[in-house]
Amino acid sequence: MRLEAITWDRLGDLLAERLLDLKPADGSPWPRVAVDGAPAARPQDLAERVADSLRTRGRPSLVVGAQGFLRPASVRLEYGRQDLEAYYNGWFDTGALWREVFAPLEPGADGHVLPDLWDPATDRATRSDYVRLPPGGILLLHGPLLLRHWFPFDLTVHVLLSPGALRRRTPEADHWTLPAYERYEAETDPAATADVLVRADDPRHPAWSG
Repeated sequence: MRLEAITWDRLGDLLAERLLDLKPADGSPWPRVAVDGAPAARPQDLAERVADSLRTRGRPSLVVGAQGFLRPASVRLEYGRQDLEAYYNGWFDTGALWREVFAPLEPGADGHVLPDLWDPATDRATRSDYVRLPPGGILLLHGPLLLRHWFPFDLTVHVLLSPGALRRRTPEADHWTLPAYERYEAETDPAATADVLVRADDPRHPAWSG
């Protein structure tokens, strides 16, 4: 796949422009967008850039992080702190994401989304208030391993790091998670299946598929 060099600011603007015309396939008034990537790829930064660009264009959006839907430590760490299978299949509460984020944005729903559910730092519920996303508002969900869950995204963006860059930019204490991303590549192939691919090996000089 041919990738073109771009700046992060320009990328945020171009993605925002693309989202202005995005029509959900199921007739929902709320387009749902994935910004997928390992933590080291910093998908949150791109999601927030896009949200800022949408704001200047008068379009509301809501940035939600999958890390706000981690399961409690008693569940995540039941088999140890570095259990790869648990990390890949059990750390994120996908049921809560369906219930609290996607269901409120289905056709005929009310648009009241819970932006987060669990704080991993305190290992307690966040008790955040629901946020109403007005019709036409865009959900920007960022986080890792998003494209393997059949979430109803209308556009998917994958921020890619080469294996070497992923290892360099992942804290050593988290290197045990790296095989999960190898498995994700093998089973889901996010670079090929995403609508938009962003390569970020050099964080100062991204490139994208256009």
